Amino acid sequence: MAVEERDEHTGYLTTGHEWNGIKELNRPVPTVIWLFLTTAFLAALACWILLPAWPLGNTYTRGLLKADQRQRVTEEIAEAASKRSASVARIESMPFDEIRSDPDLMRNVIETGRTLFGDNCAACHGKTGHGGPGFPSLADNAWLWGGDADAVAETIRIGINSDHPETRTSQMLAFGHDGLLDRESILNVVAYVRSLSDPASAQGHPEAVSAGEKVFASSCAACHGKDGGGNTAMGAPNLTDQFWIYGGDEESIFSTLTYGRKGHMPQWESRLTPVQRKILALYVAGLGNGKEK
Repeated sequence: MAVEERDEHTGYLTTGHEWNGIKELNRPVPTVIWLFLTTAFLAALACWILLPAWPLGNTYTRGLLKADQRQRVTEEIAEAASKRSASVARIESMPFDEIRSDPDLMRNVIETGRTLFGDNCAACHGKTGHGGPGFPSLADNAWLWGGDADAVAETIRIGINSDHPETRTSQMLAFGHDGLLDRESILNVVAYVRSLSDPASAQGHPEAVSAGEKVFASSCAACHGKDGGGNTAMGAPNLTDQFWIYGGDEESIFSTLTYGRKGHMPQWESRLTPVQRKILALYVAGLGNGKEK
């Protein structure tokens, strides 16, 4: 509200408000502001007319352009599914070797398998499949239950120590905790087991290694094999390589022998379709550097 007082410097009327000797001028809104406001109003009005805008109970105004993002996304998903259906049908019906020999199908397998792996497996095995403490790496060639695509597919289907009636079952006994071996025997087995993958570790205590070999033959060879090479029929790991799930140092092996191990992998038959499991098996089998890559 202007008062009958004009600022002597600018010539504008004042509003009567004053702060520390500074008086507020009663200036009109700048033309550029009116221009922006008018442009914004006209743009909003155009959107209201052309695009979906106003809710009307259970529906809404469709707009002259009848733009519907939900319908568009639905159509795009249907189109993508239609394009993929042919390749998915082929993957479902073809054996693993024939799928591998088809570059186009394998491209689809890798793209889809990467997504399936990220959604269902990466939480335990890592984004790249390299695993971590207590979770085996899938990017090497050390397989507990076999690394060919058929074996991987079966493991995915029924899991390990899972709630599936056909689950693979495997358990490392708690030799120390359950009193099956005394501490000295366990330490000797630790020395021998370490020597299998690292012969240099045997230097300095050959007696312990020799004694551990005898205990190993009577207590461990039934699962891990006479030479420690493992047994994929039982899920017993190879002890002669450098791949360890729980660690290959002296303390880790001692803990494993003393308290045992019982890994768990959920079954995916109730969550993934057969073709999804097939794609995932091909993808996982291809992560390693062995024959399945």
